[in-house]
Amino acid sequence: MTVLIAGCGDLGTEVGLRLAAGGHRVVGWRRTPSVLPGSIEGVAADLSSAALPTVPADTDVVVIAVAADGRDQAAYRAAYVDGVGRVLDALERDGAVPRRAIFVSSTAVYGEATGPVDETSPTEPSRFNGRLMLEAEQVLLQRLAATATEPVVLRLGGIYGPGRTRLIDQVRSGEAVAPATPRRTNRIHRDDAAAAIVHLAGLPVTPDPVYLGVDDDPAELADVLRFLARELDRPEPPVAASDAPRERGADRTCSNARLRSTGFTFTYPTYVEGYRAVLAGTGVRHP
Repeated sequence: MTVLIAGCGDLGTEVGLRLAAGGHRVVGWRRTPSVLPGSIEGVAADLSSAALPTVPADTDVVVIAVAADGRDQAAYRAAYVDGVGRVLDALERDGAVPRRAIFVSSTAVYGEATGPVDETSPTEPSRFNGRLMLEAEQVLLQRLAATATEPVVLRLGGIYGPGRTRLIDQVRSGEAVAPATPRRTNRIHRDDAAAAIVHLAGLPVTPDPVYLGVDDDPAELADVLRFLARELDRPEPPVAASDAPRERGADRTCSNARLRSTGFTFTYPTYVEGYRAVLAGTGVRHP
């Protein structure tokens, strides 16, 4: 199987390493391909440019795992909406018809939705990041609807893991503050996110168009912070007197039942196993 990873950053590289370890050919598009490991065929590519490289003719699966250069609306549109469109344009230009195309999206598409959430829940994002992510999903699903390529959207929760240690850093520095209002969060370890993408790439049956990528425990943020404080032997974070509007976030419980129903299993089913692995400096990255 030949897999093209468009946007071969941290997550895409982990996906590529796992696929290469399984004997597959992996081509990674990245602005700086020289930083990619030898098992991934790095090709210089800038998804903000219409002049993308040639798509390998035997490409079976395309994984679009882009990241925005900034946190503003223009950066998000360039990375996600335009980026997805340009990858699909390149496929059409080169006459490539992969079996499957996977777009890595986000639970931000659910906006301020609270309570139980699954793939059938309404997507009504109020912020630009969720709106543009949803628009990128629609570009993929609509443009591939009448083709032989199966479109798949994987909506990931908050990714943590090696190099993604924001909460750990906050607790360690004493800057962490628990929210005044209890708020559940949905997360996934970077390694499980990569494993889910690999799993969906190789799924032998026709996949559903959308999956949620979150672990088994939509834990309250305060509980996660207190756990990290105990693990780090630091004082328990104080509780905020009130929550600023931008810090309230959505108190929702995302379900991974559809992903699990495909046979996927988590290495880190909850934040406890995942953060302990991060703190221990361990992981399952393949050489």
